[in-house]
Amino acid sequence: MTTMTEQHPQRVVQAGGETLVEVENLYKKFSISGDFLDQLKFRGGKIVREREFVHAINGVNLNVQRGEALCVVGESGCGKSTVARTVMGLLSPSSGAIRYRGERIDNLSDRQLMPYRRKMQMIFQNPYASLNPRMTIEETLQEPVRLHNPQWSATEVRDKVHEVMFSVGIDPSWGERYSHEFSGGQRQRISIARALAVDPEFIVADEPISALDVSIQAQVLNLMMDAQEQRNLTYLFITHDLSVVEHFGTRVAVMYLGTLCELAPTGTLFAQPRHPYTQALLSAIPRLEDDRPGHIKLKGEVPTPVNLPSGCVFHGRCPYANERCQREIPQLIATDGGGMVACHAVDEGRI
Repeated sequence: MTTMTEQHPQRVVQAGGETLVEVENLYKKFSISGDFLDQLKFRGGKIVREREFVHAINGVNLNVQRGEALCVVGESGCGKSTVARTVMGLLSPSSGAIRYRGERIDNLSDRQLMPYRRKMQMIFQNPYASLNPRMTIEETLQEPVRLHNPQWSATEVRDKVHEVMFSVGIDPSWGERYSHEFSGGQRQRISIARALAVDPEFIVADEPISALDVSIQAQVLNLMMDAQEQRNLTYLFITHDLSVVEHFGTRVAVMYLGTLCELAPTGTLFAQPRHPYTQALLSAIPRLEDDRPGHIKLKGEVPTPVNLPSGCVFHGRCPYANERCQREIPQLIATDGGGMVACHAVDEGRI
């Protein structure tokens, strides 16, 4: 099997490219208070209403340039999948704005969003749950094509579906089979085909290989990279696998507790990470050597997103934190190599 590194060398983002998707000051919180009666508490001799929220996204600013593969990484629960689903309109933001080619889309109705649905598609993490078990593969792929091309004849729809199936390595003669008759890798190829069937220009991939065997992960990644080159696609790629990021991504966004810590071209980030959390993440990548003196072990536990810490959300685990970090939220500042970082220690020149 050809490995991803053999077939596709590390790619470089083209600076100054056209902004396709813009995320501006995005917040998303989920209520965990229960119904109205559950929110009523007895405090100081009075009945008061108390509400609790999980703060999943906290002021994220992000631009996705046309033609790139922007990877979003971070620990489980950092909010990266919530960002993906909010960008796709599957979740409504609590505040902030999402723009596609300069047009705001987060406040549109379902009918107004329909033209954008064709341009923006999503590949989900679990290929076993993302396909309808009651529909054949051909029915699954024909459904979006018919929806977005009502003027097409049955022959045109069938030809389009067969073309897409062939492009992802699925035999069109398998179209009458159901999803349970395929392996995990084949199902994910079908999911990719469904996303490509309407000729989108932007695809959100939410950990598309994490549920697959290691032996076929590289095949699926190579397929996605080939599709990007052939169809001029733009990816927002959610993952926790840094080895994938190093070879698949053109830029990397690092998130921690719903906050964007660092954003940089892939080569720059891996060669010279600036944020202490990014440094810790990269130091944890498994190496062949047994002795790793550069491995950074973070102190403490990840804070709860219900009660976020004041100031920088990472200050409780950061070896460079000072009083300013505890009281003031850092803002993204430009760094060498075309990156951006939100860190007071970097701003003050302490690291």
